[in-house]
Amino acid sequence: MTKREGKVSIFSLGGLGEIGKNMYCVEYQDEIIVIDSGLKFPDDDMLGVDLVIPDTSYLLENQQKVKGVFLTHGHEDHIGAIPYVFKDLRAPIYGAPLTIELVKSKLEEHNLLRDNPLYTVSSDEEIHFAHLSVSFFRTTHSIPDSIGIVVHTPLGVVIHTGDFKFDFTPVGPKAEISKISKLGQNGVLALLSDSTNSEKPGSTPSESSVRNGIEQIFDEADGRVLFATFASNVYRIQQAVEASISHNRRLCVVGRSMKKVFEISRKLGYINVPEQMIVDVQSVNRMPPSEVTILCTGSQGEPLSALSRIAQGRDKWIQISTGDTVVFSSSPIPGNTVNINRTINNLFRAGANVIYGSILDIHTSGHGHQEDLKLMLNLVKPKYFVPIHGEYRMQIQHSQLAQSVGVPAENIFIMDIGDVLEISSEDARVVEKISSGTVLVDGSGVGDVGNIVLRDRRLLAADGIIVIVVTVNMRERQLLSGPDIVTRGFVYMRDSEQLIRDAAKMIESLIQSMLAEDITSWGDWKYQISHELGKFLVEKTGRRPMVLPVIMEV
Repeated sequence: MTKREGKVSIFSLGGLGEIGKNMYCVEYQDEIIVIDSGLKFPDDDMLGVDLVIPDTSYLLENQQKVKGVFLTHGHEDHIGAIPYVFKDLRAPIYGAPLTIELVKSKLEEHNLLRDNPLYTVSSDEEIHFAHLSVSFFRTTHSIPDSIGIVVHTPLGVVIHTGDFKFDFTPVGPKAEISKISKLGQNGVLALLSDSTNSEKPGSTPSESSVRNGIEQIFDEADGRVLFATFASNVYRIQQAVEASISHNRRLCVVGRSMKKVFEISRKLGYINVPEQMIVDVQSVNRMPPSEVTILCTGSQGEPLSALSRIAQGRDKWIQISTGDTVVFSSSPIPGNTVNINRTINNLFRAGANVIYGSILDIHTSGHGHQEDLKLMLNLVKPKYFVPIHGEYRMQIQHSQLAQSVGVPAENIFIMDIGDVLEISSEDARVVEKISSGTVLVDGSGVGDVGNIVLRDRRLLAADGIIVIVVTVNMRERQLLSGPDIVTRGFVYMRDSEQLIRDAAKMIESLIQSMLAEDITSWGDWKYQISHELGKFLVEKTGRRPMVLPVIMEV
């Protein structure tokens, strides 16, 4: 990025035009403040990819400028990339207590804890650097210890809301509305605000509104209750715990991520449950069904989650029985509907009573609807506004909400990942684009899967592969053996013998002509075989398998 004295630059490495992998930066002279470092899950066409994280090459190139990474809360789309990003990037990490404990657990798993200092902050603290300082305000979200980030610059205050809604009867502490209002009264240079629910009218229902629905489920359940939600939805988990206690049910926690968050939240006092109420999974089948609640992951139908295993009958300890009640206490993330419906169908087949969707009020979002977003805009009164954290249509809708409460259209910037918004004392404008994009995580590999690899995987998935093996003597210009043909995922060899014989004859004729023409480049050989066989197979079958020639020389 071009160095610009006396100007504030704002840019995103993830989270614009998409849901997930949130990462935002505020830069002034030789200091960069990073906000969040999240991941997102792969699209359907990213075959074999496990996770998608931001491209942080710009931060690595300017590592000496990075003063700290400030985390708004502990959801995966805000902290999930940390173990991958911070293998190379070195910077202190700041966050509220639960957030830091979750990050600590992640770094320990990747043996990175000693390399990156972690600092726990409260909403009353302020962290000072040479030119910039950072303060915080408490927000209301679906996980405890959610905070907004305030970056104080010489030109004014830049606010990042984090994920939020205005919940006036929350399960946990209330948002610090007076602090937000005071920031607005003193003048805010720019607001970066969550756009997730910008298309939904009204206000987001309170988390406490879910309590009656949960209590009704427990009142009516005769057998076990399997309660599935996000592991990080601590307030929802606490309500399920309270319902279990009031109905004299023992509690069993299953699923790796659920166990981890449950124990961390108990240690910090966010989940309160007597020790004698908790039982291990081996004891569940020996207990009366009416005395058991099972807390588990899998509300999004994740194939490897505890609930998916249970629904498919693959869990070692827990099998669904007639009379079990299974609760999906979450809303579907876009793209997960097929997996969720598959899990629900399997649970019904096994005899469970499944409660999901709008059957009961058992879920409310942690993201603000339109009235929440307008209230934030009215409290902050920003000079410039950047809708963040959402797909493009959500950013557009949020910009329209901002205009409806008085933010001038020319002061609203709908940006893409990598766009740099430069703010001076006179104006603001998008001036350039820095290196940015996505990095794919596949197993233990980070960034070693790109567009070419994905293209090959799509080709293999669509039409399979055909391998051609030949042995030639280039000195004598002779074909010694082959062509031998092996296929996988293309045709069943036994039922396609004539097609394979015709293909082998065509390749043999091609090779003889190349030997006669004295073609010696192996690249030319492979290209000709792939090209001609590809045309032949399209004509005969209408399919385009990957053609892989293997040429051996003696």
